[in-house]
Amino acid sequence: MIDPVPTPSFPTLLQRFFAVHLVHHRAVSPRTIAAYRDTFRLLLGFAEATIGKTPTAIAMADLDAKLILAFLDHLEKDRKNAVRSRNARLAALRSFLKYAAHHDLTVLAVIEQALSIPMKRFERPMLGFLTREEMRAILEAPDATTWAGCRDRALFNVMYNTGARVSEAIGLRNRDIATADGSAAVHLLGKGRKHRSVPLWKPTNMLLRDWVKRLSDARPEAFLFPNRNGGPLTRSNVTQRLALAVVSATAKQPGLAGRSISPHTIRHTTAMHMLQSGVDITVIALWLGHESPATTHMYLDADLSMKERALARLQPVETTAARYQPPDQLMHFLQSL
Repeated sequence: MIDPVPTPSFPTLLQRFFAVHLVHHRAVSPRTIAAYRDTFRLLLGFAEATIGKTPTAIAMADLDAKLILAFLDHLEKDRKNAVRSRNARLAALRSFLKYAAHHDLTVLAVIEQALSIPMKRFERPMLGFLTREEMRAILEAPDATTWAGCRDRALFNVMYNTGARVSEAIGLRNRDIATADGSAAVHLLGKGRKHRSVPLWKPTNMLLRDWVKRLSDARPEAFLFPNRNGGPLTRSNVTQRLALAVVSATAKQPGLAGRSISPHTIRHTTAMHMLQSGVDITVIALWLGHESPATTHMYLDADLSMKERALARLQPVETTAARYQPPDQLMHFLQSL
């Protein structure tokens, strides 16, 4: 008789989830693993303070809907996390629970209840983007006579040309660019380990050529936009350098003063300028590396000028205003909601 396979403990499941499932079965990026890791570090610390169990003593049955809801509440109220962050943490927990459901059948009911916790809805802010004149002023702001200024000019121009995410831009290596005339392009590694190649405009290509000449490390694997020590720039580095460029550009474009402009604003600006130039939305989706053109539709919502042009083409129909009268009390109640 074959002995039954023992049910793995929560610590064992969690270690297998990270070491085997995420790394080998799903091949997720290191950033995803880091985000999931931070979620469980927060959850286990919260659980220890709430139910009095150390992380190694926690059982799968302890991860019920009550604990997870309390944890999500803690993130929003005590840690002041935004709803997006709250939902991202919940997504990490749900991924683990779905994995655990295949390996611990004794807690299926607990897992099903926890998986029923919905994502929280939130208001999506209008996308912020720059005019062509504002974008030009920022691109020209870094001092091209200095090493850092030359790097920043090349970096910001590549980000605007390609619509790259900041993580994609700072991860570029020397081997990821082709600067030959007629075939100049940047090869980006995006979300989900997806590669895409984006052609370069001639001015961007010229800036890159000048920048490459100033690089002290010409090895193919060296970072294209390094810091002073040759390592990669961080997100905060790029944010700080962009903030300096915005301050300088404000002298030419006073409308930039006081605005919140992040590296992601450049990506939005690329998409909006392409849309305003008549580029098909499916091409923009490919350019930005969106999995679905549906993601790109948000730029249509943000472009008020396109809506105004559409409205100008549509002539209003002459109608006589009539007040709606609900047919009965129940309809009146529904109408009042």
